Amino acid sequence: MNLKPLNDRVLVKRLESEEKTAGGLYIPDTAKEKPSRGEVIAVGPGKTADDGKVIAMTVKTGDVVLFNKYAGTEVKLDGVDHLVMREDDILAIIQ
Repeated sequence: MNLKPLNDRVLVKRLESEEKTAGGLYIPDTAKEKPSRGEVIAVGPGKTADDGKVIAMTVKTGDVVLFNKYAGTEVKLDGVDHLVMREDDILAIIQ
């Protein structure tokens, strides 16, 4: 299935979190939190300003981003979990 976000929305695929801590301890699945970083899969055209002009998106397809753990709406595409969120919900681009 192909999904194209509208306006200032972004389609993000969560990236898996680390399996073990910095100290070498393995984290069981029941104790893991949902990852708060992901890869941008698709972006909308941008936000429409009050004067009718479209404000271009800052993020682009392929960017790895950091977002709030409660951001977005979960959707399942081809059996894989994704998030649709506003660009404002993205905290940073990881370079």
